[in-house]
Amino acid sequence: MDVLTNLDPISIALGVGIGAILVLFLSPSSKSKGQVVNLEIQKDQAKVATMCPLKDIEDTVTASDKGVAVYCRCWRSKTFPLCDGAHVAHNKATGDNVGPLVIKK
Repeated sequence: MDVLTNLDPISIALGVGIGAILVLFLSPSSKSKGQVVNLEIQKDQAKVATMCPLKDIEDTVTASDKGVAVYCRCWRSKTFPLCDGAHVAHNKATGDNVGPLVIKK
């Protein structure tokens, strides 16, 4: 009990405040509950897992004028899994900063 009586009110308030912030940010209920990232791609599936054989990726890189394969990470592309630049509008609308996965030779 001596420990509690020796603490000043500011230290106690600071400790309580830090604890409350940690609870808000680290508790499972505060993490994107009910928020969906994928709005329309293969919604009939339990999960979307895109498998691209290395040969297909190499072919995409070779066929590109810039020598790259660009894959969507924002889930808004109409050419998913390839990027169509939809992240630009998404970022402007949400303040997010997501961009594509770019694979180059």
